[in-house]
Amino acid sequence: MTPRNLFDLILLAALWGGSFLFMRYAAPSFGAVALIWLRVAIAAACLLPLLWWRGQSGLLRQNMGAMLVVGLLNSAVPFVLIAWAVLSITSGLASILNAVTPIFTALIGALWLNERLSKSQMLGLLIGFVGVLLLAADKADFKAGGSGWAIVALLGATLCYGIVTHYTRHKLAGSSLVTATGAQLAAAIVLLPLAYAFWPAVMPDVKAWLAVIGLGVGCTALAFALFFRLLAQVGASRAVTVTFLIPVFGCCGAACFWVKR
Repeated sequence: MTPRNLFDLILLAALWGGSFLFMRYAAPSFGAVALIWLRVAIAAACLLPLLWWRGQSGLLRQNMGAMLVVGLLNSAVPFVLIAWAVLSITSGLASILNAVTPIFTALIGALWLNERLSKSQMLGLLIGFVGVLLLAADKADFKAGGSGWAIVALLGATLCYGIVTHYTRHKLAGSSLVTATGAQLAAAIVLLPLAYAFWPAVMPDVKAWLAVIGLGVGCTALAFALFFRLLAQVGASRAVTVTFLIPVFGCCGAACFWVKR
């Protein structure tokens, strides 16, 4: 990685680490589906004018099927799963479990794309898997009110990320801005009927709306533009290592949140 890639990686980790805190704060007011529709719709609204200004808006019509797949597996489905999960678990634990993404990415690369894993890589995957078990095993309570299904939902989100990272790398290797915009726009269109059906009966307060705006603008629009650029420049395996840094920012944000409360 170049110094620019490393800077992008750290900035991306900070943005996505903060996203867990924003979701933890806003999800109880909006609900998982409405919150995520707002997140991706705001992101698309931020990215579309920039795409038009660069003269790349016509590129959205190309690879529309692939854009839909990326929108579903990279935004709509995993975001809803995570937002639903943080209703039951802390944002710090959510950010830690999100670090399973490189494990799924490596396994999918080996099984789907026949990417060979070295002995050290296989050892690293094993250590990572054991670490997740140690962190989550005592919290996986599947009784009423327990956090077991929230943990399963988070792992499902990381599986989506592992699949779509390779898919994007092979199907959408063009402009990172076009990919980021198309994915968020596709996710917003898909989630619109569900957001209408599950819109909160009581209007959330100003602080919840500010959390949503931060989530959409910084943690989604800017973050995905950075991620897809990293994906194109350094590859899937290196790009997803951002999830190892996310818990640092996610746990710090969670600690500050609880201290203020």
